[in-house]
Amino acid sequence: MPLDSTTRERIETLLQEHPVVLFMKGDRQQPMCGFSMAATNTLNELLPDYHTVNVLEDAEIRQGIKEYGDWPTIPQLYVQGELVGGADIIQQMYASGELHTLFGLPAPDRTPPEITITDAAAEAIRDATANAEGAALHLEVGPDHSAGFQLAPAGEHDIVAHANGLEVHFDPASAQRARGIVIDWVTTVQGEGLSLTFPGAQTIKSMSVQELQTRLAASDITLIDVRPAAGRALAAPLASARILDEEGYENLASLPKDTALAFICHSGASSKGVAQRFAAHGFSQVYNVEGGMDAWSVGIDPGVPRY
Repeated sequence: MPLDSTTRERIETLLQEHPVVLFMKGDRQQPMCGFSMAATNTLNELLPDYHTVNVLEDAEIRQGIKEYGDWPTIPQLYVQGELVGGADIIQQMYASGELHTLFGLPAPDRTPPEITITDAAAEAIRDATANAEGAALHLEVGPDHSAGFQLAPAGEHDIVAHANGLEVHFDPASAQRARGIVIDWVTTVQGEGLSLTFPGAQTIKSMSVQELQTRLAASDITLIDVRPAAGRALAAPLASARILDEEGYENLASLPKDTALAFICHSGASSKGVAQRFAAHGFSQVYNVEGGMDAWSVGIDPGVPRY
């Protein structure tokens, strides 16, 4: 079916009004598919601002943009009215530096990061990759110091670091964030796995709900509730809590590094992971509330629902 003139005009108006437009599922703050998330994660590395169009909210645009550029999938990136491509092309152009050039930015620093891999981690990695012929170990490090390993074919433009006889592949942003990291193999109550320690990372301290109550009464600590909306609907956040997914990680991470921060979730597990990311950023007073909102209900306020 040919593209109708009304939809074409709407698309052309969007492209004329915004120099960079990403047609995607969801929006920049909340992508609704993995490919859209990959596209926004890459663009966020380079651009402080760009326009997104949520095709899930507009069936005419969702189908029309496919016909407009003769490109069958979503997301789609347009720059100065010209189609660039989808998520894979965006990531490839970012890795090669072509995306930097397209946006008039300096080429990325391609110096491999100096990293340390402990003997225990190296042994675990070798065991895990023994049968992964043709695959390389990739490490992606996000702006919040979240990190993920995956086995995938080596890319032509990967930045490759060597340590303890192993190769680790990075994209340009991850390579910068990985400078000086130590990769270790650790055992915790959650199980065994690879662990990253960043230069300047601080120690996370445990805090009981009784200690939290005292600190909140003294107004000398900032409480951050990391629970998703569904959890907050079951048990409302404490009155003074700041909400991670409403304020955004970057906003909270811009607080002074000596701010005392306490992180709370349902039971104390996911809040510890978020606390570790803030500690990696150099915050010197980071606490995880042991037992989370469940412990608060048992030990402080039985009026708070347990779930």
